[in-house]
Amino acid sequence: MLGLLKRPSAYIPLVISAGFLTAFTIGSVHGTLVRQPDENMGAHLFQILMPTQALIIAFFAISWLPRCRRAAVEVLAVQSSAAIAVLAVVYFRHL
Repeated sequence: MLGLLKRPSAYIPLVISAGFLTAFTIGSVHGTLVRQPDENMGAHLFQILMPTQALIIAFFAISWLPRCRRAAVEVLAVQSSAAIAVLAVVYFRHL
């Protein structure tokens, strides 16, 4: 699994999720993580990067599942968990 995580299609979705989780954490600490009447740059980045992340995950699955199934499934589980964590924050904070 660690060998696959060195591939860009494996680690880029994790970096995107980590970036959003970091931004959410900083926003919570500063008290700026609230629903806003007008979408700001963060909302637009979220709307662009989350579908892009899904496409990268799909590309990874198509590329690596036939080659090394077990490691690819493990990486896909980590990628999916990270994406679900980001979506959970958005859902439960009503953003």
